[in-house]
Amino acid sequence: MTERKHIPFNWPYMTGKEVQYITEAHRNGQLAGDGPFTKRCQSWIEERTGCAKALLTHSCTAALEMAALLCDLRPGDEVIMPSYTFVSTANAFVLRGAVPVFVDIRSDTLNINENLVESAITPHTRALVAVHYGGVSCEMDVLMDIAARHGLKVVEDAAQGFMATYKEQMLGSIGHLGSYSFHETKNITSGEGGCLLVNAPEYNLRAEVIREKGTDRSRYFRGEVEKYTWQDVGSSFLPGELIAAFLWAQFEKAEHITSARLRSWRQYHELLERLETMGVLRRPIAPKHCRHNGHLYYVLLSPRIDRAMILKAFRTNDIVAIFHYVPLHSSPAGLRYGRSHGSLEVTDSVSERLIRLPLWMGISIEQQERVVDVLSSALTQSQGVGT
Repeated sequence: MTERKHIPFNWPYMTGKEVQYITEAHRNGQLAGDGPFTKRCQSWIEERTGCAKALLTHSCTAALEMAALLCDLRPGDEVIMPSYTFVSTANAFVLRGAVPVFVDIRSDTLNINENLVESAITPHTRALVAVHYGGVSCEMDVLMDIAARHGLKVVEDAAQGFMATYKEQMLGSIGHLGSYSFHETKNITSGEGGCLLVNAPEYNLRAEVIREKGTDRSRYFRGEVEKYTWQDVGSSFLPGELIAAFLWAQFEKAEHITSARLRSWRQYHELLERLETMGVLRRPIAPKHCRHNGHLYYVLLSPRIDRAMILKAFRTNDIVAIFHYVPLHSSPAGLRYGRSHGSLEVTDSVSERLIRLPLWMGISIEQQERVVDVLSSALTQSQGVGT
């Protein structure tokens, strides 16, 4: 009998040049932030996205906190966002004293429902956050139009959207400000890491100052001022140069990594078609004008399926499959710091039925087939579904 092998949820990929570039960074004699590799990565993002300025950060959380500072929020200001997102999306604005206003998501893409946004706007609304779930874009044309008519800032939380596009435009480069994550679980990784994209040029200089602990240190190094000093609020948002060196090796293979993940994504999509036809689950939906990046593959179980039983079956078979977000609007901090606009029934339903399947660069077809076999068997036992 063949021994079953463990299938992790994620396995970070290395291109083979990370250690070489880390060694080179050490030889350059600068391990602190904004060295040659940092500048190389930032230039790469600027060229690919067309943003006015890209600034590497130590996390996407840091990039979102910088965006909140750039929005110049005051206590009591409101920021519209989905509840189905990671806590950093809300925390960045709560730290500025703003109130997250949670709006329900679409049932197809699981992104914020653009048709509900305008009714959530009040005289206190200052910004809205577009979270691109699974690398599938929000309807940015609609959101940008709403923002323009009401004088709002748009911040893109594209933590999961690196290398994905909306109508051929890179995610993160459409709103006034955007953010990426290079966390270990993301397609392109540096272990920890992120980036702020400044798309509205009027924020360029202040973004630099905020990132450099509130000083004009960057201008000093460019020879634009004789000395640098404290100019504004800020913090230490820079990553170390070793992080950037690791990241550069990933950028060099970004197209290859994205293509490989999309192949694995499509493999799951084909394998799960039969179960969707049977009505026991729903596969992800991506509109044709949204080119996603294969970041994650999820299934939405039929409401009659017991998700806990399915997850237990995965654990029993040594496969790590997980649920995703617990909605922010019903969390203790969400109830304390934010408020909900209207019913969030789609958010609640999705959060109770969604399962993320193992997916990483290099997952084998055989591993994916075993994941689907275990899922199919568990569904059979749960609801008597015929095979």
